[in-house]
Formats: sequence, structure tokens, C-alpha cells
Amino acid sequence: MNLEPNNGFRHIHNKPLDKSPIRTTLVRNFVIMPKGTEIDNQKYLIKQLPNATAFVNVDFEVVYASDKWLKLYNLKASEVFGKRIDYLYSNSNNQITNTLSDCISEKVDKTFEECKYDPSGKKWFEWHCNPWIDEKENVIGLIIHTEDVTHQKLAETNLGRLRSKLDIISKIGKIGSWEYDLAADKLIWCAVTKKIHEVAADYEPTIEEGIHFYRDGYSRNMIAMAVHDAMTKGTSYSEKLMLITAKGNEIWVQANGTPVYENGQVVALRGTFQDINEKVISENKTKASETLLHTLIDNLPLNIYIKDKESRKILVNKSECDFLGVSDPQELLGKSNYELYDSDIAEKLNQEDQQVMDTLVPIINKESSIRQKNGKTTTFLVSKIPLIGEHGKVNGIVGISHDITNIKQNESKLRDLVNVASLQNKKLVNFAHIVSHNLRSHTANFSMLLEFLVDEKDEDEKKNIMGMLTNASNNLMETLENLNEVVAINTNVGLEKKPILLHEKIETVQQNLTAFLKSHNATIINDVEKDVTVKVVPAYMESILMNFITNAVKYRDPNREPIVKLSFQNTNGSTMLSIEDNGLGIDLKRYGDKLFGMYKTFHNHKDSRGIGLYITKNQIEAMKGRVAVCSEVGTGTTFNIYFNEKD
Repeated sequence: MNLEPNNGFRHIHNKPLDKSPIRTTLVRNFVIMPKGTEIDNQKYLIKQLPNATAFVNVDFEVVYASDKWLKLYNLKASEVFGKRIDYLYSNSNNQITNTLSDCISEKVDKTFEECKYDPSGKKWFEWHCNPWIDEKENVIGLIIHTEDVTHQKLAETNLGRLRSKLDIISKIGKIGSWEYDLAADKLIWCAVTKKIHEVAADYEPTIEEGIHFYRDGYSRNMIAMAVHDAMTKGTSYSEKLMLITAKGNEIWVQANGTPVYENGQVVALRGTFQDINEKVISENKTKASETLLHTLIDNLPLNIYIKDKESRKILVNKSECDFLGVSDPQELLGKSNYELYDSDIAEKLNQEDQQVMDTLVPIINKESSIRQKNGKTTTFLVSKIPLIGEHGKVNGIVGISHDITNIKQNESKLRDLVNVASLQNKKLVNFAHIVSHNLRSHTANFSMLLEFLVDEKDEDEKKNIMGMLTNASNNLMETLENLNEVVAINTNVGLEKKPILLHEKIETVQQNLTAFLKSHNATIINDVEKDVTVKVVPAYMESILMNFITNAVKYRDPNREPIVKLSFQNTNGSTMLSIEDNGLGIDLKRYGDKLFGMYKTFHNHKDSRGIGLYITKNQIEAMKGRVAVCSEVGTGTTFNIYFNEKD
């Protein structure tokens, strides 16, 4: 039975070159079809084919097509039958024509992809072309099976794009991949992983070689243990380790691995491999810088802190911790001024902090005294600087405080020294004046007597003048001795003060003056308690007591027997010895400012020299004490000696 290509086909012979189910089905059905109904049955059979199939003759005209094929291209039979199939696709007819021609002329199967645009968008079709052969092995056309592969094509395209992106990301991020097949004992590295290891592109490592790349010691031990646990226990790992490349370079890598399961068993390991050397080096530099900065800040002799916008501490150094009495900085972080100081101090500090944050004007070296909750007051030079963040917004303050408490105390001591030096200078000036005055007087007296002696002819008068010269000489020697004693008192600043029993010392002086006191019927009343101790220079104390007692007796009232009373007071840490007499008294309005001057006398007494009180005052002041006087003419005088027990 012959079938022209334009209207049907004769017989389809299943050739070895084409073992498709379509051709086999067609041949089988054609053989068993009853005579007379063959053409209709063929058409019906092709129409119902489960695949998109078209039959074309050698002129590429469509003879038959399944409903699936028509539907695939959204065509009707009337639009297709008798039309060249390659002309139906103007976008790719050259390719189709050439491919179909090769298939017929070479009697071979051909497969190709065809792209078509329709209102729904771009579509891809895969054509499987088989020669249509009759019983005489003549090619009478083509059997074309078409499949819509748009979905697969798009998937492949997207996958390709994804792979391209991943390749780019992998190269930029220096992230490679690897896989180890346990059954095959085969380790596969991607190109990036090989590049990181600095091996050749064709290098195929073993699992042992891969582990051996890690630096001996911690890194190698860790990766070996991690791989073993992943294979035996199914645990994943992520480790930052040191690697030695094939070229001997040491680098930091991030090695990640995870097990792959089949039927509940680990069959493979997969993971990523990243070069993080630059990152680690940068982190280490940053960490080193932070450590250096932290060490520097911690060891500065300054209190350094940072506060947030609510004046809560977010960073403190060791000095600040020491000042606030804590060992761990965490104890201070997050705490406000009110939690660390009394409310009045906290309010003052908050106002300063807010002022700096509001105005953005720093406070530099402001002297401020801070009282802690334990009552201790410390003086600081305080600087507060606004902490500026992104976009110029203030995030808090940076505070720097320098403890100047010792400096302030030294300043006070220095002022005291200056005052002492000034006083000593005044004393020196005064002393120089006294020396000049007294020596000048003695010199003038000597000069006059010598002139008299030279001019005098009378021997008796010369003897008289010589006697006067002898007296003048004695007076000069006494003056010099007094001056030497004053000098000794003022220069012996290093004499050591010692604690003595004051009552006992008074008794000793009283015993030394027994004859003197008895000859003047003087009474000494020692009201000082026996256990009273004062810190003094013993020699000075004895001289002071002797001077005040003898003066009290010397300047006694002629109408009553002299009485000297000594008493001791200790109030508010101040110790005082009172020496009270019932003598003549002193007119303080007249002589008060001259009372302790050198060679100042206030009574007509043959033994008055005006040196005793001057020396006594210098001795008391040499022990860093002081003396005061109360007196009333005709009643008596009281001298109060204030001792310095601290210095």
C-alpha cells in the first residue's frame, strides 16, 4: 500500500536508527489494522498520540499532527496541514530547514532546540527528528516529536546565572568548596580551594594530604579531630585555623564541613573553605591596637571614663576603679552619678555633663573637689569633652580627672614655708638691726672711753676709765653671748622633739631653783597632772620654765609674796600650759607689741636685760608652738604656751 507524502503514508518500517516508542507503536498498529479503514484509523491514532508529534513529507509539509502538538503551538489543523513546517517559525526557519534536510539526507536522528516568541513570552522547544521510512527503506519524510522545555531552560539559565554569581562571589570572597566521598575515599577541591592551597589546577589530594596542609600542632590536631567526628558522629564543624600552602605561605583559613547522609549513614562530607588571612591580620592588628590603648589608658596616672547621654559610665580605667574602690570595671559600668556619690555631688556632676553635651564646649582643667560616700574628699583637675558620633550627634562625654590632692597639700605646706621664711626673714632683719644697734652702741662707748684715756693725764682718772673699759668689755661679751644663744635657737631646727612628763619637768626646775625661790619666799603650785605628756625639745622646755618662773619672782609685787601657779589644759586636740603669777603685771596697751622684743624691758629692775622673753619665744616657736599673754597691772600676768603635738 502506497501513501503519497502529501496525503498520508504507506508503511512505516522500524529502522535500527530509530527505536522511539512512537515509531514502534505506529508500525505495530499499521500492521494489525483491518483493510478499508486503514487511513481513518491512522489519522485517529496519530490524533490521540500522547506526545506532541508531527509527520512531514520530504518537502517539509505537515501531513499529520497529534492534538498535543497542535495544542503545544496553539495552532489549528487547517492552519498547519499542507504548510511547510519550517515556514511556521520565521524566527528560526533557516536552522530548522538545515537540520531537517540533514536528517533526511543522512538518515539520522536529530535533536535541536528551537526558540519561539508568543504573547506569553519567550518559549523553548526541543525537537527530536526521526527519518520517516517506507518498506523499501526510502525516506518519505520526518517524524518530529516536540517537547516544551521552557521551564527547564529557564531553570538552567537561572542556574547558570546563579553559578556565575557564586563563582564571582567565591572569587571575591576567596571561598572555595570541597567534597569527600567516604566509599570512594576521594577528596575533590574546587578551583578556588586549590588556589587558596597554592597547588596546580590538576592537583588531586587525598584526605590525609588535605589535613597535612594545616600547620602542625593545634590547627592540624583540630581539623583531624573535626573530620573524624564528622565521619563517625555526624557532627558539623566550623574552625578558624592556620594553613601552610604548597608554596610555604602561612595563612588563616575558615574551614567548614558538614556530613551528607544516605539511608541514615554518613556517605560524604561537604564544606566550604575560605581565605580569611587579611581579615584575621586586620582583626589582630585592631585587637593589638585596642590592647595597647587599653594598657596605656589603664596605666596612665589619670582617671579616665566615658559616659553615655544619661551620664552612666560605659568605660572606666584602673585609676577610676581605684578611686571608687572597686577592682572590677564591670561593677561601675551602667552606674549613674547618683549611685556613686551623694546627691549634692551627683547633681553638680550631672549639670556639668549636661552642659558639655548641650553646648559641645569642653570643660578643661577645672578644679573640683569630689566627696565620696565614705566621706573622703579628693581634689581633681577635671576635663570633660563631648563624645561625638555619626552625623555629628553627641553620644555622651569623655572625662579625664587628675588627682591633685597631694599637690594642693604641698601647696599649703609651701605657703606655710613661705610664711615661715618670711617670718624668719623678718626675724633676721630684726636681729640684724638689734646686732647693729647694740654693737654700734658698744663700739661708740669703747671709742669714747679710749679717747678719754688717750687725752687723760691724771693717773687716777685713767684707772677709773680703765675700769669703765673693763665693764664695757664685760657688757659686750654678755651681749655677744645673748646673741649667740638666739642664733643657736633659730639654727637648731633639727633638734628632736621627745615626749616628756610635764609635771616631772616642772618639779625638776623647781628643785634647781630651790635657793632662789626660798630667798624670795616664792611659792610654786604645780597643778599639772602627773601623767600629762607633751612632745618638746627637753632642753628648751627646761629653759622656758626657768625663764617664766624666775621672771615671775623677779617682777613680784613688793606688797605680797610671789606665787606662781602652773596648770594644763587639753581641749579639742589643743594642749596648753598656763604659768600664772601675782606680780606687778604688764601694761599691754603700752608694751604689748614690744613684749617679746630683744632688749625690751618694762620695769625698773637692776637685773633686767630684755633678753629672756625674746629667747623664750624663739624656743617655743622653734618647737612649732606659740605663746600668748594676759596681764593686768597690779594683779599679775599669765603666759599660755600652746604645744604642737603633730609636727
